[in-house]
Amino acid sequence: MATPISNWLAYLGFFALILTAIKLAQLLFKTVALRSLIEIPFVLFAFLMPFFGTGETIEVLGITLYENGILAGLGIIAKGTLGILTAILLSSTTTAREILRGLERLKVPTLIIQIATFMLRYTNVVNDEMERMRIARASRGFEATGVKHWKILGQSAGALFIRSYERGERVHLSMVSRGYQGLMPQIEAQSTTRQDLLLGFSLPVLATFLSITTRMIG
Repeated sequence: MATPISNWLAYLGFFALILTAIKLAQLLFKTVALRSLIEIPFVLFAFLMPFFGTGETIEVLGITLYENGILAGLGIIAKGTLGILTAILLSSTTTAREILRGLERLKVPTLIIQIATFMLRYTNVVNDEMERMRIARASRGFEATGVKHWKILGQSAGALFIRSYERGERVHLSMVSRGYQGLMPQIEAQSTTRQDLLLGFSLPVLATFLSITTRMIG
C-alpha cells in the first residue's frame, strides 16, 4: 500500500486483481459487498478530509476544498477498500485453523498465536453465556426500553466479565494440571507444493509489477 493515490492506474489494476480473485474463489459479490459495509465509518471520515488541510484549494459548487485533503481522503477510501476486500477473501477461503498454521510457519511469536487460538475458541463460549443471561432476564420479565435500564445491562456486562475471568482461571489450572508449560501442541505440518507457492505469490508479484510499470508510464 505504499503506492501513492496519484498513481490511479495502479489502483485500477489492484481492484481488478482482487475482484478477479474473488470471482475465482466463487464468492458472491453481494455477500462481499454486505461484509464491506464495516468500512462505512472510515469512508465518512475520508469525506470530511477535503474540508481541512493546507496548500492549494479548489472551488466545487462554491465550496472550498483542499487538494491535499482530497488526495488523502481518496487514499483512505481506496486503500481501506482494498484491505477490507483482501480480508474478506482470506477469511472466506481459509479456515481459522489454517490461518493459525500459516502464522506459525511465518514464525509469528507463539504467545500471539496462543492468544488468537483461545480467542477463537472461547468467543462462542462467551456468546453462549451472554445468550443464557439474556434468556434469564427475559424469563423474569425484563425488557430493555431506555436509559433507565442501562444500569441492569451494565451489571449484566460486569457479571459476564467476572464469569469469563473465572472460567479462564479454571481452564488455565486445568491445562497446567495436564502438563501445560506455555506451549500448545504443535499443529501437524503440511508440505507446501509448487502450486501453493505460485498461487500465494501471484497476487503480490502482480501488484508490485503493476505499481512499478504504471509509475514508469506516469
